[in-house]
Amino acid sequence: MKVLVAVKLKAGVLDPQGKAIGHALEGLGYNDVNDVRVGKLIELDLAETDREKARDAADSMARRLLANTVIESFEITIP
Repeated sequence: MKVLVAVKLKAGVLDPQGKAIGHALEGLGYNDVNDVRVGKLIELDLAETDREKARDAADSMARRLLANTVIESFEITIP
């Protein structure tokens, strides 16, 4: 079963990579961009077939390894 884990910085946490991308976009003439935040998307292919068990497993993985829950939040989706 495919499970997607989207990880992003929590509000208030500085995002220097996002700032650099925002500055580069401005330099390319894209002046309508107010803010850029960078995250990561992790796609897991799990052997589990039960949706709730797959979600629980992905949640456990995200909390233990995939996200630093002090500064990052995550969202799990099962397409």
